[in-house]
Amino acid sequence: MLNPVAMAIIANTFTDDAARARAIGVWGSVAGLALACGPVLGGILVSGIGWRSIFWINVPVGLIAIALTGRFVRESRAAQPRRLDARGQLLVIVLLGCVTAGIIEGPRSGWGSAPIAALFAVAVLAAIALVVVESRRHEPLIDLRYFRSAPFSGAMLIAMLGLAALGGFLFLNTLYLQDVRGYSPLHAGLLTIPMAGMGAVFAIVSGRVVASRGPRLALVMSGGLIAVGAILLTGLGAHTAVWYLVVAYLVFGTGSGLVSPPTTNTALSGMPRDQAGVAGAIASTCRQTGAAIGVAVTGAIIAASSAGFVHASHAAWAVLAGCGVMVALLGMLSTGHWALGTAERTGARLATDSSPNLEGAR
Repeated sequence: MLNPVAMAIIANTFTDDAARARAIGVWGSVAGLALACGPVLGGILVSGIGWRSIFWINVPVGLIAIALTGRFVRESRAAQPRRLDARGQLLVIVLLGCVTAGIIEGPRSGWGSAPIAALFAVAVLAAIALVVVESRRHEPLIDLRYFRSAPFSGAMLIAMLGLAALGGFLFLNTLYLQDVRGYSPLHAGLLTIPMAGMGAVFAIVSGRVVASRGPRLALVMSGGLIAVGAILLTGLGAHTAVWYLVVAYLVFGTGSGLVSPPTTNTALSGMPRDQAGVAGAIASTCRQTGAAIGVAVTGAIIAASSAGFVHASHAAWAVLAGCGVMVALLGMLSTGHWALGTAERTGARLATDSSPNLEGAR
């Protein structure tokens, strides 16, 4: 619920394209800093107090967030509130739930087993039903017209692939550092700081690059660095030098930091401001889905192998490298002249369709 609201606040506060891109970069940097602090704080809490404390710590954080929101966030809302699309919401839950469950349980139950086949079949049916239902609703949960914009569709795929790589990285790296290397939760958290720190720094850099030069350069660099970082980790062993790990983490973190601002900015650009929350929600869903699928796929690869974690992780890291390559290719394809033309036409249609509602509100 938080990410779409954050995107709506940014879109309504920073109406200039360049300023919005820089603001998204700062937002991504703060997320990177949180990523850096989270594992370290989690290690301290687990080691010093106990694992339950990682849940209790969210209570004061939430209360502080509520207080700061009431004090500093200006209210903004769509000219005409959208009605709840219960059927669309249920179909999305069924679709994502079945896909994730199928990937997670596939290695244990067998990819050709009846339960796994049923999960994927239900996911396909839910996807078809979602397209049919949403295309007939006046106020759908997911406005399928958004996807007529090639940059928007490309950004959603890139967001999914980029976060799949990050989710898979965090999953594999945590198991490697604690189970293979025998590090404590705190020690493992400290070793993730280089990756998360570079993500925080280069999210700001990415926002500025998008503001001045557009999204293509940031996306291509992001995909390339994610791929290189993952390739460096395909040869991990039980006694790989720490300096080598840090170098790979720095490269991977730089790529991860670069990917979010251009995808988020593309999701918001060209859309009417009163629909920024919906566009941001789609982008957020793609990111969260990608992270879940990244964990599920890498976990499935590890579970399917009988050769031990280190050997099995080589294939998993190769999959994450492939995600990086796809990010770079999609970054090229979704930022060309043809793609930008589809974005302009889609934004014009959406603005025209929403203008009667805006006039009525005035």
